[in-house]
Amino acid sequence: MDAITTGITPPLVRAPLWPEHDAGRMARDFLFWRHLRVLRARVMRHIHRIAGHAGVRQTAYGVPMHTNWEDRTYAYCHFGTYGTYLADLIGAIDTPFLFLDIGANQGLFSLIAARNPACEAIIALEPVPGTHARLARNFACNGLSGRGQALNFGLSDRAGTHHIATSTRHSGVATLERHLALRDPTAVSVAVEMRTMDGLAPYLRDDLPIFIKIDVEGHEAQVIAQLLGSPLAERVMAIFYEHDCQWSDGDAIAGTLERAGFAVTRRYGRGGHFDALALPVRG
Repeated sequence: MDAITTGITPPLVRAPLWPEHDAGRMARDFLFWRHLRVLRARVMRHIHRIAGHAGVRQTAYGVPMHTNWEDRTYAYCHFGTYGTYLADLIGAIDTPFLFLDIGANQGLFSLIAARNPACEAIIALEPVPGTHARLARNFACNGLSGRGQALNFGLSDRAGTHHIATSTRHSGVATLERHLALRDPTAVSVAVEMRTMDGLAPYLRDDLPIFIKIDVEGHEAQVIAQLLGSPLAERVMAIFYEHDCQWSDGDAIAGTLERAGFAVTRRYGRGGHFDALALPVRG
């Protein structure tokens, strides 16, 4: 499916009362507390790994996950390194919705969405086979077989088999773009399946507003263009995505959002790496 060429009417779905996050608190968090959480997770990961701790353990976010102490990303999930901003947004939704998790990794935010009784369906995309296996196990141990699907493919503008660069120590940095391989000589290449919206659409219920979370390490422009260039756009209540100015195409993303009747209303983070919340706006 091609990128957007014409405007789309903003979705006619009732907007939740999105929680506000105090600017002072955010400044302290990203300048200081977040760094301490990262340090703690990295140190404790090695302690748990050496001790051989395994099985299912409760994370700082209140959801259980299968342990994976070899992986820095899992340690960040376990110790709450990512903060509460996205969890707060998901928890504020009080009408039935579908949670679409693109770049789900091991499923932390899908599991958080499942705790909201208004979340009636969860579709999580994770293309890396080994990571997807852990995602599926976490869905199973949280009893999500009835309303959650863990799909072993990613979303892009070109369907087929592609190669993704990933790290054996940090699964969350997996990317279709070139930047990881250029900066990390230990990165490995894995064959993955990618689909366009034509391949994703059959999995999505057509009767629910949609909250979309995107974490694709530089492939955001293509993913957002696929989503908002489809009829799905009329049901999107929010898009929460990670952005890094070093490898994300900010101009392309901004243009796609504007043409579809969306705008970034909040940023979480400092400098060139941050999370963004895009909401529908009335023109």
